[in-house]
Parts: sequence; structure tokens; C-alpha cells
Amino acid sequence: MDDKAGSNGGRKPETNPSPAAGPLPVIQRPLRPPSTESPSVARKPGGDPSPPAQGAQRAASTRQPPAPGPAQLSTPGAKPRPRPARRPSRAPSPTDALPTTPRTVRPDRSNAAARNVLRRLVQGEEPPTQAMSIVERLAGSPYANPTIQVGGPDASARKTLDFALSLAETMFRYGAGALEVETSIIAVTAALGLDHIEVDITNQSVVINYSAKDQTPTTVLRVVRSWTNNYAGLTAIHQLVSDIAAGGVSRIEAAQRLEQITRRPKPFPRWMVTAAFGIFGAAIVAFIGGGVFGALIGLGSCILVDLVSRQLGRWRVPEFFSVATSSAMATLIAMLFWWLEVPIAPSLVVVGGILLLLPAGRLVSATQDAINGFPVTAAGRFLSALLIFGGVVSGIAVALVFGAAIGIPDLELLAAPASPYPWPVIAVLIFIAVAMFAVTEQTDLSLVVPTALVGTAGYVLWISAINAGVGYRLAPALAAVLIGALSRIVALRMGAPQLVLAVPAVMFLYPGLAIFRAMYMLTTNTGIPSAGALGLFNAFTVILAVAGGVVLGDNLARPLTRGLGSNERRRNRRR
Repeated sequence: MDDKAGSNGGRKPETNPSPAAGPLPVIQRPLRPPSTESPSVARKPGGDPSPPAQGAQRAASTRQPPAPGPAQLSTPGAKPRPRPARRPSRAPSPTDALPTTPRTVRPDRSNAAARNVLRRLVQGEEPPTQAMSIVERLAGSPYANPTIQVGGPDASARKTLDFALSLAETMFRYGAGALEVETSIIAVTAALGLDHIEVDITNQSVVINYSAKDQTPTTVLRVVRSWTNNYAGLTAIHQLVSDIAAGGVSRIEAAQRLEQITRRPKPFPRWMVTAAFGIFGAAIVAFIGGGVFGALIGLGSCILVDLVSRQLGRWRVPEFFSVATSSAMATLIAMLFWWLEVPIAPSLVVVGGILLLLPAGRLVSATQDAINGFPVTAAGRFLSALLIFGGVVSGIAVALVFGAAIGIPDLELLAAPASPYPWPVIAVLIFIAVAMFAVTEQTDLSLVVPTALVGTAGYVLWISAINAGVGYRLAPALAAVLIGALSRIVALRMGAPQLVLAVPAVMFLYPGLAIFRAMYMLTTNTGIPSAGALGLFNAFTVILAVAGGVVLGDNLARPLTRGLGSNERRRNRRR
């Protein structure tokens, strides 16, 4: 082939196109310069074309680079002529003859918005890319947005964990709910610089795990084995946690303040608490229409019940038997006065003692824990409250059977007695009863009157709902919702948790009379046992409705209480 190329006398050799490109003419690219010569012919400066054999031989070698173009060929001593850079040649394609679209033209995006809307409608929700930070649990609590130490955790992180455990144990002993304990632990540890914290709370134990990056994890546990009535101490702890979350208290100072709170004496002495028990019973008996003699007997009965309960507590008697004994004693006292033909309604006299024994705070805390996502804690507290309720019922049943055995005549049960006093007088009685129950719970002195006012407001709504025909089952729940909402607003304004005001304020809503009537039908009147069981079920339903209403009111008032807490600030982030 080289010989034939050399014998053509300098003519341009004929090319043999490929079969695929045979029918179509070869069209040059629009960007190729028109002055570019064919790569198969190289001209010398003299004008004679040189044979292409040398270029063909160089191109035939696969291990050597391609032959230089015409712009790179020159004679010795001649100045090279600059040539524009061009792309390497390629084999022609059938699509080269088609018109090309300019690169500057953008595709039509007129329907982009419609496509995005359609994509949102048919596309599922994207999963979260990371787990929620534990500090987000503070959303909606009085400790939202705690001030975190910039320097990070100190060298003694274990001391911070021990302080958080002591704080949680004290709050549990004083009757706080699981959600309040958890938020307090998170706020304290976050403010003191521990940001890798996990908290697990059960009915009577608290577990805290601290696992910082590249460090050995630390887990601490504390079990709560005792309980006491000290709402004043719970209020002081609430203020302590608020101060820590605000960034104004160090760990050493916080530990000292906690020790002072636990060693501080309760605001009211024991004799005043006993007197408050009696006054509460007298006010409740008068509220439901028991008369003057009934109120006086209720006063003495409740004082005796408190003294007996205190003595049984010193003897380490289990709570179930202590409550059953107190309930039986209150019932027997009313039956004895009935046997002596004193003009009283024994069923109304018993109500004051029964209300004192009902686990109101435990029911509210258990309902709150169940709603807020603490099923284990709620189950334990519900079981404990149910046992106390069973102790009250058992004591009434034993007293009724014993009274019938010794010859006490059948009691007169009033279905729904009408109070002989006008509603303003009854409102005053409710104010006194709620204030006295707050004293029995060892509430701070500055919170006694606000608690009584919240309870009185709940009574006004309750009597209004009764007069409007709502019924005796729904009216207590509505009043409890109002009490729960007002308790949160007033408590946060005064630097206290909502439970401190709500529990004493709802005591008059519990159906003590319905419980006594139901047990009387079950134990003595054998003709209608089904009515007694139904009445007991209805009473327990009302108790749960009241507890649930308090929690609902607390949640409804949260949007209205932003900024009322000592360190609560507005948030822009979502939980």
C-alpha cells in the first residue's frame, strides 16, 4: 500500500469509507476551521505535498503517540506558525448530519411547581436523620432552654450524677410525677455540662446513664423506699431546678441548697396538721348537708383517724391495713352515734373520713404519668392507688358487717342530699376545706390561700354545670379541667409545680358518699348487690375522670404559661 501511495505522483489518496457511513456524505462539524487541511496530506514550505506514508506509518503504531499535525511540521530554521487547538478527529457518525441544539437553551421549567406539589402528595414522609436530643424533652416544661455551661462538664462528672440522683429521689419522696422528675434531671445535667445523658424512671427507681464520647460510660441507680407529705419541699426543689437551669447556681452550691431543703423542718407542726384534718372533715360534712351535729362528729372522727394512722405508721404497719383500720373506725363512729339516736346522717359523717384516706395525689400523678408516656411508673402508681382504694372499701365493709352483728339498725342512705346553706356559704366551706387539706399536705404557707381560691373557682363551675343539667358524672370532670389549668398558671407565677395546687383543690370533687352507699349495698342489703357493684364502678370512674381532668387542664394551659416560669423562654424550634 505504501508503494501505491508513492506512485500516485502526489495525488490525494482515495479513502475507503466504512459501510455504515457509505450512503451518507461526510459533513464537517460547524466549529472546524475552514482553513484546516486534511490530516492525510502535509505540505512543506515549498508548496509540494509530501507523501502521507510517513504519517500513516506513525499512526499504525499503537505504542507510539499519533503523528504531529501540519502545524507542528517545519523546516530547520523556520519560525513555527501558531495554529488554534482543535479536538482530535473521530470517525463520522450518521447523527452528524442532524441539526444540533445550542447548549445555551435551557429546558422548559414552566411546570416545575406543579411537579413539586405532585411529588409532595405521592411521596412518603422522610424519616428523621438522627435521634431527638434528650434536651428536647424539656419542651413545654418550666425548664425549657436551660443555660448550658460553655466550658463543658467538670472533671468530677460523677458528682454531678450523684447530685441529680439525690434530687430525683427527693422529688419522688415528696410526691412529684415522673415527667417532672425527668425534666428536672435533664435540665440540671444539661445546665451543669453533661450532654450525653439518658434517664430511665420506674415507679420507685431512677437510672441515669452518662456516656460521653471516647469515655467509659457511667450508670448510676437510686431506689426510693419512703414517701412523705412535703409540698413545701417540692416547691423549694422546683425553685432550685429553675435557678440551676437559669445558669446562676453551681453544682456545689446546688448540692448545699438541696441538703438544706431535705433537712428543713416542715412548715406546719403535727398538732396543726391533726387539727387541719378535723376542720377539713367538718367542712366537707357541712358542704354535703350533714348539719351542725354531723360536722362536729366529723371533726372528732377525722382527728381520731389521723392519730390512729400516725401510730400505725410508727409500728410499721403496711399502708393497706392502716387505711382499712382508719376507714373502719370512721364508719363505726358514725354508726354508733346513729345507734344512740343522735340526729345525724351517718352516711354523710363517714364521707369526711373517706375523703382523707383516698389517694388523690397518687391518682393524679399516675394519670399524668400514663398520659405523658411513662407506662411502667403509671402502672405501679395505679396499682398502689387501687390497693389504697381497696383498703378504704374493705374497712367500710368490715365496719358494716360488725355493726350489723352487734345489733346496729340499718342506716338511712340519702341519695343526693340537698345542702341547707346557700351557695355563697358553701363556697366559703369549700375554701376552708381546701385550705385545710393544703395544710395537711405541708404546702408552703404562701400557697395556702391561692390553692383555696383555685378550689373555690372549681366549685363555682361545678355547681353551675349541675344547675345546667350536665349531670353528676361530667360536672366533676369539667371542674377538674378548670382547676388543672388555673393551678398551672398560679403555680408557675409563684414558682411552684402544678401538682402542689391541683391535688388539694380537687378533693371536694371525689365521690365519697357514692363509695359508702355502694359498699353498704354490697355488704348488708343482699337484695341489690348488682346496684352496689355498679355504684362502686361509677364512683371509681368519677375518680379517674377527675384525675384526667386535672392533667387535661394542665396541658391546655401550657400555651398560656410561656414565659411564666423563672427560666422559661419562647422557643422557635419544634419538639
